[in-house]
Amino acid sequence: MVAKQYPEFITVTGLNWKPVLSSIAHKEIIINSLRFLVKERRVRVSCFVLMENHFHMIWQVIGDHKKEAVQRDFLRFTAQQILKNLRNTNSPLLDGREVGFFKSL
Repeated sequence: MVAKQYPEFITVTGLNWKPVLSSIAHKEIIINSLRFLVKERRVRVSCFVLMENHFHMIWQVIGDHKKEAVQRDFLRFTAQQILKNLRNTNSPLLDGREVGFFKSL
């Protein structure tokens, strides 16, 4: 597989900087999602760091996969899984509003 792009640094933050990633379960959702993408040969992950309200990552989309599609699917899936967990546990983080992720530069 030939890499089409260079590794990219991204930061992903919780909406309104809420500490969505303070839960180990939520960190595991992100880690397992990254493992899946690596196993499916969609990305190479050089490094990442998870903090309670955001994470940083250096990754590279590989093969015929499009960066925008891989990133969109990763963020959508992880956000949906975390939101599901927050709802199931009646987390005070929801505070009557939705919680999500967005890419920041």
